[in-house]
Amino acid sequence: MSTIYATGWTPTLGRARRAVAACFALHGLIFASWLVRIPDIKARLQLTDGQLGLALLGAPVGVVAGQVLAGWALPRWGSRRLTTAMGVAWCVVVPILGAVPTLPALVLVLGLYGLTSAAMDVAMNAQAALVEGRYGRPIMAGFHGMWSVATLVGAAIGGALAGWGLPVPLHFGVVAAVALPSIVVAGRGLLWEPPAPAGATESVARWALLPRALLPLGALAFSVLLCEGAIGDWSAVYLRESLGSAPAAAASGYAGFSLVMAAGRLTGDWLTLRLGPAYIVRAGGLLVIAGIAVLGLAGTLPAAVLGFGLIGAGVACPFPLVISAAARAPGLAPGRAIAAMATVAYSGAFVGPPLIGAAAELLTLRGALGLLGGVGLIMLLLGGTVQPRGRDAPG
Repeated sequence: MSTIYATGWTPTLGRARRAVAACFALHGLIFASWLVRIPDIKARLQLTDGQLGLALLGAPVGVVAGQVLAGWALPRWGSRRLTTAMGVAWCVVVPILGAVPTLPALVLVLGLYGLTSAAMDVAMNAQAALVEGRYGRPIMAGFHGMWSVATLVGAAIGGALAGWGLPVPLHFGVVAAVALPSIVVAGRGLLWEPPAPAGATESVARWALLPRALLPLGALAFSVLLCEGAIGDWSAVYLRESLGSAPAAAASGYAGFSLVMAAGRLTGDWLTLRLGPAYIVRAGGLLVIAGIAVLGLAGTLPAAVLGFGLIGAGVACPFPLVISAAARAPGLAPGRAIAAMATVAYSGAFVGPPLIGAAAELLTLRGALGLLGGVGLIMLLLGGTVQPRGRDAPG
């Protein structure tokens, strides 16, 4: 077993595992609440697909800043403090996002949204890698599974609230009021890291850059999260505007995507131990290609939800496997490797939506989503990058 797995279960470690799972769940709840109300914000501001895609560019700019901030702060503050601080800041931004009056304001607030959400995400993944390393066995996919379960719950609740006509500012205000104190409480159960070694507080630029040895792994992570982000931001818009679904039904696309993704992640650790990480990623690539094909041919709501579900199954486990692989990278502190990998990966998550918006102006939204089939091909080609060195896949 890799030397990253060291000790085993203790009461403190069990409490930390539950706290990390809670942070992942709260992050997913907030994230999904925004996603399912995008059509309402688009309609209120009377945006075209291209204008919405332009607005969504604010998020990747914020993500880059958030990743750099996380890389600088992790060795100084530790993942426990950074997770809590960025989670609280995110909860302050979210209600503002629901009340933006203009397109420029939307771009600006989405930048703050991207910064706070991404910095929290990097920090909680670093904490998750710390807990996994001390636990003595793979548990990373389970944390991401909790995130997916929470996105499913958030999508279902948000879709229902959209159907009832609840104003977006009120919806987002309630979400923030629930999430903020919950993040503070969960933060108390996270682990303190050991002091950073000499030289760990290196330059921000070095922390933000992906080491050359991890470039193939980074390309895989970027592609997978690009697909995940694009489906998240455009699934409800696609079902509502391209297929004419009702507001509540339009949330079912992302709900189906999240449901299957959650199932895949909750079983991902078990499957990885039996099949090997490379097999999981390559099989996921085939599922993504199949899901895009179904989505391209879909003319009904059930068929489209099936397509989104296949895509969710395909992208369920690769990113948790990438994070674990980055934390095992020889010669790199796990915190730095995770921060650098997250910089690349979450940039993909936030770059994907505006790219789809731009492509939709030329190809229609259905055609733009079809381009995501290329992600499946990348997963097939780079699946082996998650396999630990010197260890063959099972079987």
